[in-house]
Amino acid sequence: MATKIDYYAVLEVSRDANGDEIKRAYRKLAMKYHPDRNPGDGDAENRFKEINEAYDVLKDDQKRAAYDRFGHAAFESGGPGAGGFDFGGGGLGDIFEQMFGDMMGGRRGGRRSGADLQVQVTITFAEAFAGVKKKITVPTRVTCESCDGTGSADKDAKPETCPSCHGAGKVRAQQGFFFVERPCPTCHGSGRLIRNPCKECHGTGTVEKNRTIEVAIPAGVEDGTRIRISGEGESGGKGVPAGDLYVHVSVEQHAIFQRDGANIYCRVPVRMAQAALGTEIEVPVVDGSRTKVKIPAGTQTGEHFRLRGKGFSVLRSSARGDMYIQVVVETPRHLTKRQRELLEEFEGDAAGHAKGSPESTGFFSKVKDFFEGKL
Repeated sequence: MATKIDYYAVLEVSRDANGDEIKRAYRKLAMKYHPDRNPGDGDAENRFKEINEAYDVLKDDQKRAAYDRFGHAAFESGGPGAGGFDFGGGGLGDIFEQMFGDMMGGRRGGRRSGADLQVQVTITFAEAFAGVKKKITVPTRVTCESCDGTGSADKDAKPETCPSCHGAGKVRAQQGFFFVERPCPTCHGSGRLIRNPCKECHGTGTVEKNRTIEVAIPAGVEDGTRIRISGEGESGGKGVPAGDLYVHVSVEQHAIFQRDGANIYCRVPVRMAQAALGTEIEVPVVDGSRTKVKIPAGTQTGEHFRLRGKGFSVLRSSARGDMYIQVVVETPRHLTKRQRELLEEFEGDAAGHAKGSPESTGFFSKVKDFFEGKL
């Protein structure tokens, strides 16, 4: 009897590897040594069999426990064989379907399902802040009421297994080194044949119809968020579960407010005299209320004033963001003669007081040092 390599060594994992690590290692090696990718390579084929045999044992908790205790002797009376994934003839298409089928929406728990649908819904900034329920119309295929989704005019008649694909719903043809899978032309991918098809759905079990669905969009949702509604996609017909509906949310921009995550920003212009002397301003809040903000004397452009808890809700959390008032000091235009005289008088007095304009004084002091070669 040929000596067998340790199963952990075959999959290139440690003996304390968890199930996910073993699965990832198996997928990587199975893709690398699959016969379809290594035609005519006997060593790769043998390696592929070893990989499947090792995975068949290590993926099963009971088999793995027996192997850890007794080694290969635990299976001498009838080994696990080169099982692993059922490749149905060894095509690469089966590997992709079993590895990535859930992500592509083709299967759920090994069962075929109806197609997933996607719709776009646009909401206002205020609706994103407070949350909203939107009714959307979804053009889709729904279960045929005439035949209850069986596809048969006789509801009690049982569909027959398709003789062309033997119930798989697909057929395979070889093109050079590759195998190409297509939906079975006899049963159109269903795997079953209806001898007396329903006149309403023509045997498909589904009919086209517009459905109106109310979607609850939570408070705090951001632009580009995708909401998944299970089972509201296209009907699979003939007892096959429906797919899912994905709602892509687009949030309109606001004329006053800007958003950064859960925080809200509002740029508020303040007259030069107000910023210099100090003032109190009234600002809007996105929920429709108003609040007063005190602007201290000497406030500069770009300074922020924080309003706690006035921002967006954080999804799946009780936390809230804040609202920030950003001051923009506005320089007056189109001065009257009297205003000009007052400003000229003010500038004359301010020129001799460095403390009144510390940033300006500091900057031009550095400029002087620069030209004198000190910087």
